Amino acid sequence: MTGTVQTHNEAQIRRLMDDKATAMRARDAETLVAQYAPDAVDFDLAPPLQKTGQEVRDVAGLKSWFSGFAGDIDFEVRDLSVTTSEDVAYCHSLHRLTATPFGAPDTFTLWFRSTVCLRRVDGSWLISHEHSSTPFYMDGSFKAAVDLQP
Repeated sequence: MTGTVQTHNEAQIRRLMDDKATAMRARDAETLVAQYAPDAVDFDLAPPLQKTGQEVRDVAGLKSWFSGFAGDIDFEVRDLSVTTSEDVAYCHSLHRLTATPFGAPDTFTLWFRSTVCLRRVDGSWLISHEHSSTPFYMDGSFKAAVDLQP
């Protein structure tokens, strides 16, 4: 693959990830789910262990999740690394989510890790697999290490 094509592919994927962050902040469920392939698999922070296909592309479910927060939702993608070929790509980054759950006295900020696998479908890059995680303390408590920051 030529450097120009690879650079173009990387630019498209970086735009997709920027669009994802913008859609998160805007609570735009339709834009978010449109980024996923119909057969996508998602290993998300919240249960269940995995979501597939229509579970990943569930606009109503995502709107319900957004409605659990009062005020603004802030979302940042940081340290994005993108690797592409002609029709398959992957990227990894750190993500920051800041929000206030309805009824909670305080806003929280959570940094987590994300790996995204994409494939070109009918000329557009779509997310085929996404894995988000937080590390946990290996001290026997098994508590999520939600206090970590880059």
